[in-house]
Amino acid sequence: MSNKKTNLKKNSRRKFMKNTGMAAAGFMIVPRHVLGGPGFIAPSDKLNIAGIGIGGKGQSDIASFAESPNVNIVSLCDVDDRQAIASREAFPKASYFSDFREMLEKEGDNIDAVSVSTPDHNHAVAAYQAMAMGKHVYVQKPLTHDIWEARMLTEAAKKYKVVTQMGNQGGSGDGVRKMKEIYDTGIIGDVHTVKCWTNRAIWPQALQTPTKKDRIPKGLNWDLWLGTAAARDYNNAYLPFDWRGWSDFGTGALGDMACHIMDPVYRILPILYPDTVECSVSDSFSGNFEYKDYPKSFPNSSKIHLSYPRTDGKGKIKVSWMDGGLLPERPEELGDAEALGNWDGGVLFIGTKGKLMADCYGANPRLLPLSLNEQFEVEETIKRVPEGHYLQWVNACMAGYGNAETSSSFDYAGPFTESILIGNLALKSYFEVDPTVENQGFWGGGKQYYGRKRLQWDAANMKITNFEPANKYVKRTYRDGYSVG
Repeated sequence: MSNKKTNLKKNSRRKFMKNTGMAAAGFMIVPRHVLGGPGFIAPSDKLNIAGIGIGGKGQSDIASFAESPNVNIVSLCDVDDRQAIASREAFPKASYFSDFREMLEKEGDNIDAVSVSTPDHNHAVAAYQAMAMGKHVYVQKPLTHDIWEARMLTEAAKKYKVVTQMGNQGGSGDGVRKMKEIYDTGIIGDVHTVKCWTNRAIWPQALQTPTKKDRIPKGLNWDLWLGTAAARDYNNAYLPFDWRGWSDFGTGALGDMACHIMDPVYRILPILYPDTVECSVSDSFSGNFEYKDYPKSFPNSSKIHLSYPRTDGKGKIKVSWMDGGLLPERPEELGDAEALGNWDGGVLFIGTKGKLMADCYGANPRLLPLSLNEQFEVEETIKRVPEGHYLQWVNACMAGYGNAETSSSFDYAGPFTESILIGNLALKSYFEVDPTVENQGFWGGGKQYYGRKRLQWDAANMKITNFEPANKYVKRTYRDGYSVG
């Protein structure tokens, strides 16, 4: 093949900009009375940010916002004093609370925007209360723990007219933009199949529910940490990081990494919601297998298959997810010594004319075989986000609602999160049984063991139409004192 480079042009930049909210975030400094309105902060003012969950990822989130000279970190909240030490030392003038509800009540007049970096099960209740008070919100991925919560936050962002951003930083990266530019050339044709994979979980999963009552560490308010979840005794198996593997608190490998790895899929391809989902899981569990009220803990590894109707009416796109170290078949075009994604995982678009692969976060997109990338030069047509994901949100908050875009505003991140969590609904439904079916095996007290059932999803009504037991995973019941809407 000739070594001469071919210049490939884009063909749908406007659509990409519209769908992903990546227009320029610049703004003019004008008087407050000209641009006023709900959630508006004059560009000449400081943006006062409060942090809910300020240890671990929350610590780095707050520090990233503070890189802007226009930001004041005015209030901090964490249920674990041990995890809060570094952030409190970095921002000694900020007020400090254990309960976000108390913080918002007492400091509401001093707060313009809120960052939420709690465990997944408390994302929605904290974010919704902040939005209802007219505060801009940045919420770590996944946006919510449940499908219903994602829909509620999407609607709340519009209702309360606040600037929003989900914390999937790759959404503001150069990689996904370059991947879109390559895709738009038509060189790989129409994508019909996508493979996604991750090395997660890197925390314990497939565990038996703890029965031992450990001593609550000093500085941890266990009741507040539980938040929306049902009361139970404290156990060291849950904290400080391993909550991700427990279904009452976390969203497993899919919830942790799909917002990074599947972002190019959802951002680039003409899809919205899947209409079917099915899965398979590993059966290696630690301790006695708990099929009653399964699952308390996510499986060690799983495969999830989602079928998406194309929004352009041209058929469907099959998206497969693999975690726990499972990998897709190596493409024939990829050499044995050439990397399949990167350490964190990757994504592979399979089209009618070719294949396109990227690493986690949509980084390093490349055509297969790799030699093609030396022969083609793709024109840069989509505006980049040089300020990065965090300061893009800060700048948009300063500009005011409707005056600047963010890469993962909730009108994008909400449906994207729903789409991901439909996969978790399938996982949680894997050992459910249909009480209307007579004995076909020993699972579930003598009822039929369904296992890998293809579930039909009605997105408009957020409902599985062919297996009612699965619908209890669309929306859970909160403990008293917590609510959304």
